[in-house]
Amino acid sequence: MSDLLERLRGRGWRLTSQRRVVAQVLDGDHVHLTADEVHARAARELPEISRATVYNTLGEMVSLGEVMEVSTDGRAKRYDPNAHHPHQHLVCSRCGTVRDVHPSGDPLADLPAAERFGFSVTEAQITYRGLCPACG
Repeated sequence: MSDLLERLRGRGWRLTSQRRVVAQVLDGDHVHLTADEVHARAARELPEISRATVYNTLGEMVSLGEVMEVSTDGRAKRYDPNAHHPHQHLVCSRCGTVRDVHPSGDPLADLPAAERFGFSVTEAQITYRGLCPACG
């Protein structure tokens, strides 16, 4: 069973066949699919799955905190199942490919006190951009 399926089951989330196939499509490293990509892949396994069901399921997974929405440059939202594994993103500026990266260091600690302007900083989202090998 996938990590995402285990987490959802552990929360007592009812795993219908539709929900299960959406979770299975999202399982894995470096998975950052759009809702339409999730629907296309899920429909290969379960042809009767509707686009609305996929969107609703993704929304529920995000609300539960088990999947993150990732937005890059106004493109379609992508869904990242690695919600419980701290990481940043590397995005291809041309094709939009997204990869998880794990830089060393603490981005919260890297922000000098003088640049915090009195904020109590609790989170940092860093996106690295460049060209992937296919576009480079």
